[in-house]
Amino acid sequence: MAGRLRATAVALLAALLVALVAGCGGSPEARPDLAFVSTRDGDYAVFEMNVDGEGQNRLTEASAASSESVFFQVEPDWSPDGTRIAFVSQRSGSFDLYVMAADGTGTRRLTSTGDDDEGSPTWSPEGDRIAFARTSDIYVMNADGSGARRISDMTAEETEPAWSPDGRWIAYVRREPGTPVREVWIMRPDGTGQRQLTELQSASYAPAWSPDSTRIAFSTNNRISQYDIYWVTVANGTTTRVTVSDEDSFEPAWSTDGNSIAFSENGAIHLASVVAEGASRVEAITDPADNDSSPVWNPVPPPADEED
Repeated sequence: MAGRLRATAVALLAALLVALVAGCGGSPEARPDLAFVSTRDGDYAVFEMNVDGEGQNRLTEASAASSESVFFQVEPDWSPDGTRIAFVSQRSGSFDLYVMAADGTGTRRLTSTGDDDEGSPTWSPEGDRIAFARTSDIYVMNADGSGARRISDMTAEETEPAWSPDGRWIAYVRREPGTPVREVWIMRPDGTGQRQLTELQSASYAPAWSPDSTRIAFSTNNRISQYDIYWVTVANGTTTRVTVSDEDSFEPAWSTDGNSIAFSENGAIHLASVVAEGASRVEAITDPADNDSSPVWNPVPPPADEED
């Protein structure tokens, strides 16, 4: 009996210690604010970090390559509940979609067509579906990879889908045959209601929704050679310039509170403070030597004590 009591006491003490460590913020894995892509290890891999650039940690495997070519694991996108990250990898020979837990474990393949041209996964707000690009068309499938169906109309090149937070629209980039012009469009998740938003006659890329679904940030050269970040207002198509830089700016991503836009520039992740007129302050939060890109925000807001 005494031995059983001692064992029970030890188990209770161990459980108490675990609870204390978790409750006092002593966990070595702090909540990450951003996922991004980096080539600092010689391949393209998905990392995570805090908004101040601290806590950088690799998520995708370092030794899963099956060939001598550069190994790609790119285009991360967080599930709405923050528990999973979809991404693109050619670990099996062709570019396919994969999903992993937010801590990098449990990687699972979602597509296996062998087309070698799938990308831009974007989750529905409910987390039950994923839209993505395949060659020059846009598809929607169930979050487990089943039931993929094309929703674009095949009359033009339509790529880079982005699902709106309110679930009503999918933004995408459309290029008409025979022209280099790429404009931002939107359509319903079933492929209906296609509508052009930008009329810049330029090359625009990587649409990203504001958290209130009223604006879409994107990168464009706007008739010049320099790429900068703009946003377009969905209601009226008005465009606003966010960045003015000597370097090309790409891949914008809006923070969950709508106050910041992360983007890639010159091999580093930058952060722009958003005001009504555009960006008021821009700062680099990673080292350009690491060749970082493709930032995406954790959709789950941090606890109130972390925001202070």
